[in-house]
Amino acid sequence: MNDVSYSNDMVLLAVEACPNGMIMTDPNGTIVLVNAEVERLFGYTRAELLGSSIDMLVPPVIKAGHHEHRARFAAQPETRRMGAGRDLYGARKDGAQIPIEIGLNPIRTREGTMVLSSVVDISERKKVMQALAEQREELQRSNADLEQFAYVVSHDLREPLRMVATYSELLAERYENKLDDSADQYIHYVIDGAKRMQQLVRDLLAYSRIRSQAIVAEMIDAGAVVRIALDNLRVAIAESHAEVACDPLPSIRADESQLGQVFQNLIGNALKFRAERPPRIRIGAQPRNGKCEFHVEDNGIGLEKQYEERVFQMFQRLHERGRYEGNGIGLAIAKKIVERHGGRIWFESEVGKGTTFFFTMPSA
Repeated sequence: MNDVSYSNDMVLLAVEACPNGMIMTDPNGTIVLVNAEVERLFGYTRAELLGSSIDMLVPPVIKAGHHEHRARFAAQPETRRMGAGRDLYGARKDGAQIPIEIGLNPIRTREGTMVLSSVVDISERKKVMQALAEQREELQRSNADLEQFAYVVSHDLREPLRMVATYSELLAERYENKLDDSADQYIHYVIDGAKRMQQLVRDLLAYSRIRSQAIVAEMIDAGAVVRIALDNLRVAIAESHAEVACDPLPSIRADESQLGQVFQNLIGNALKFRAERPPRIRIGAQPRNGKCEFHVEDNGIGLEKQYEERVFQMFQRLHERGRYEGNGIGLAIAKKIVERHGGRIWFESEVGKGTTFFFTMPSA
């Protein structure tokens, strides 16, 4: 409670100048002072308010318990918000209810201890919050519809694409060198296009599954997850004559299968985007800000900083088609998995010298 004594004139000036609605009540809950903003908010004149009970501004549904709330506050008066954690409403003269925030401040005057209440109309804020909530809900529905659409289309495309690729290959085998050069070239284009489309469909399905799969988080040995990923990549490692070193890794709480995809995609990228020299890959981890920060370092061709965001987007290729295989979805999948675990992923790189990808995961 404020122990400084104020004159009534000083209090009156302060109350009237405040942009918020200001109401002062005596220990009995009788209104002794209001400002113009209170008149505007509640629709009563000053003459109607002064000398009346504060209960006249309380909605009927909670009016019965309001006296008890005032009694509790009077027993232990302190500056605080009223109704923290729940919605508050004020009753206007016309019967309408308006959402409000109220700050209570016990203040000592020469006439005794009064309660000065600051009242703020939050109607516009409520409207904005409601609009944002509706937009968020609509966006979630839209995203769910898009994911379902992508999955259904991708799934249904597989069979006709398989038929196009199969019969195109049969045409190539049966009529190779029996048609003119242009016909052979056209058939080659059809086969190549069908195969690329098949890969696109597979990648799109993989991304859709990641978004729809529930995360089964449990304590797992990250080192064991990396060993499985390396075993899956053993042919590519052997063909590229790569050397892969892995520091001791901790146990963390994550989805084992999805974490394995992250490591496999990052290590696979290091093998794919290699320079003329054999790949050298190092995997490690360290604690950072309450999380576990992993890194996958390589000596490959490197990435320019300007591609920092683009590299994690679906189907983004930073090199001409044919030089490197794939559709650029591996990093998009890795990013989605990491973010769904509450982490983030980024890279540091120098063109011609290599790239290090970092990502965080919850610690044990």
